[in-house]
Amino acid sequence: MPQLNGASYPDRFSAPVPRRRIDTNRPKDGTPVPPTVAALRSMTMAEQRLPDRPRLHLFGGAVALFVVVLVSDAVTLTLGHHGGVMASIWSTNGIVVGVLLSAPRRDWPLLLAITTAALLAGHFLALGALPGRPLLALTVLIHLSEILIVAAIVHRYLPSITGEVRSYQRFGRIAVGAALVGCIVSTLLAGIAMQVAPPGLFAATPWDWFRAHLLGMVIVGMLTLVALRERERMLGVQGRRLRMLRDVLLLAVITVGVFSQTGYPLLFLVFAPLIFLVFQHRFPGLVIGLAIVTLVTNVATSLGEGPVILVQTLNPEGRTLIAQLFLGVLCLVALPVALALADRLRLSKDVAASEMQYRLLAEYSSDLIQRIAYDDSRRYVSPSVKEILGWSPEEFASQGVDLIHPDDYDHVLRQRARLRETGQPTMLRYRMRNRAGGFLWIEALEKLAPCPDHPGETEVVYTGRDITQRALAEQALADSEKRLRTITDNVPAYIAHVDTNERYTFVNAYISQVTGSEAPSNVGQTVEEVRGPAIYPVLKPHIDAVLQGAATTFEYEGSGNGSPRYFEATYLPAIAADGTTTGFYTLTTDITRIKLAERKLAFLAHHDALTGIANRHSFRESSQLAIQHAASTHQPLLLMMIDVDFFKHINDTYGHAAGDVALTEVANRLKANIRKTDLVARLGGDEFVVLCHDIEDVATAERLAQQITDAMQQPVLFGTTELKVTLSIGVALCRNVASMEALSQRADEAVYLAKEAGRACFRLVSEGL
Repeated sequence: MPQLNGASYPDRFSAPVPRRRIDTNRPKDGTPVPPTVAALRSMTMAEQRLPDRPRLHLFGGAVALFVVVLVSDAVTLTLGHHGGVMASIWSTNGIVVGVLLSAPRRDWPLLLAITTAALLAGHFLALGALPGRPLLALTVLIHLSEILIVAAIVHRYLPSITGEVRSYQRFGRIAVGAALVGCIVSTLLAGIAMQVAPPGLFAATPWDWFRAHLLGMVIVGMLTLVALRERERMLGVQGRRLRMLRDVLLLAVITVGVFSQTGYPLLFLVFAPLIFLVFQHRFPGLVIGLAIVTLVTNVATSLGEGPVILVQTLNPEGRTLIAQLFLGVLCLVALPVALALADRLRLSKDVAASEMQYRLLAEYSSDLIQRIAYDDSRRYVSPSVKEILGWSPEEFASQGVDLIHPDDYDHVLRQRARLRETGQPTMLRYRMRNRAGGFLWIEALEKLAPCPDHPGETEVVYTGRDITQRALAEQALADSEKRLRTITDNVPAYIAHVDTNERYTFVNAYISQVTGSEAPSNVGQTVEEVRGPAIYPVLKPHIDAVLQGAATTFEYEGSGNGSPRYFEATYLPAIAADGTTTGFYTLTTDITRIKLAERKLAFLAHHDALTGIANRHSFRESSQLAIQHAASTHQPLLLMMIDVDFFKHINDTYGHAAGDVALTEVANRLKANIRKTDLVARLGGDEFVVLCHDIEDVATAERLAQQITDAMQQPVLFGTTELKVTLSIGVALCRNVASMEALSQRADEAVYLAKEAGRACFRLVSEGL
């Protein structure tokens, strides 16, 4: 809490501190004088008090803790044994740690006793039918050891955690470090217990135990602590609760949508609304958002649902690990942002508090007043110099300009020379040495005024004040902003804020990966100027929609390094505290790899992996269209069924690699000897098929079949070996064919005729010509 001469002031200034008359300092003649520092100290200490620490109601709190721990323990264990693996996150211990840290130390024994009873009851409800019931008590003791270690470490280094937190960065480091120590100890104890426990009692390995407990301690412990600390503020600041509800529902809908499907890897979609929730609502937004994502992830993973099922080769343990990694990455991204924002808000309050202190000083004490001659000698120094710098006025006047910090000396003299040259008042910020040898930051206003002692001369009237606390707070705020910039610049996504005039006010460094330009050069420019005339028309409808208050997510195509690139963008409205729209936030990610993978999958789904020609699935789709077209136009269809002669002999004699070379060469020669409008496909093994349109007579069909037969006269080279590869071709030329199955049957009959004729030839059957 900020200090002024030993007096404490609250960190939230809802109104200026009221002025107060202190009659004990009034002389007998009635002339008012400023109160002394001691009187000011006594006044503020009596009138300003810190809020009491939250206390749990003895009975209601005990019942609530018992019920919550019992339900959490039983449900988590039941889900774990239902899925065959430990749940993704163990929430019970985090709940208890949050309650302990929010309660007075004297209440800990009672709370731990209630926790023990609830854990025993929860374990018995979930695992009572399993062998090894005596080990249930040992398991409860392991949980209690983890809870005590984490709570004791945090309380040791942050004894007033429910009061004013001076550094949220330090709070985060201590909390995470305590969670690591506690979870490591409990994991070692659990590993020993698992060695002696009967099968089925523990649905986990030590590594599973550690991951689940660490996530639960960080996420659920933080949720409980913040909920008990913030209380009604967890629902949002008064007047903004509906907006918070909207933002929470948006995150919940997106998260449920992501985990209700198993077709696409969409876990990244959760990041944007969660980060937005953190930016908008700070710690309540963080813990509520993480709680929602954790709940959905845990339940979906336990039930075998969600995007993690895409990796079909993973067993339930592997899917749980993927879910835990996802939750861990969420914490690594969102928690530092929330801590940096909290520190930034705290530092902003410090600056406001510092300014309030200076207003109090201006009312109850004098600033440092000087009259400075043309030769920089001091003609007058106010008595306040004693309190500010420790010098008496006479001692300070004799010091000259040597008290100015060497790094600021030239700057002060240049500004003073400019003042005397132009006559315009100047404001200085520099460091000045005090009597103790240290340096203080001084903010001084200098003006020219007529000298009362020397008519016709001018002198400098100097009014200065000590701003050391404010300067240090501003430096800390700048450091906090630098940390926040470092975090956003290292997120693999393009993050920006655009105002209502479509001008960038904030851009992270990743924009260079999207536009090729550096982030600072884009601030102040419009979206159209930065993204260019090709991309801007695609973005414009979504910009209009988000400025009307509608969040939107869409994909678009761009270019980079001469190749196409694909992006997914999420636009979220930026709403000020008074409800007005100040622009929107953008989160753009590069999904080029995903798109290319989708195209590759689509190609593999319709093409043979060995030869590159159409596969059976593609042929089936194309043949149905061909049958429908032929039926409507009464045109004949030509179907060639092709078998490679003695293909098994090639495989058995020269190996499967030779067979693959032979099949590839057959496909290449077939493509080279048919028309572009014809379809060639591999049905499987050594079976190929050619489907042709617009073949009106038998002679044309025979020429095409003979051309393919002749193309196989040249041997196929396999290294230095020449393979004799021939084809048996069955040609069916039919009009008004009822189905592709009927046409295929006629072609198969022709294949058998070709084989009976000695192979390496073709036979043709026709119908309806």
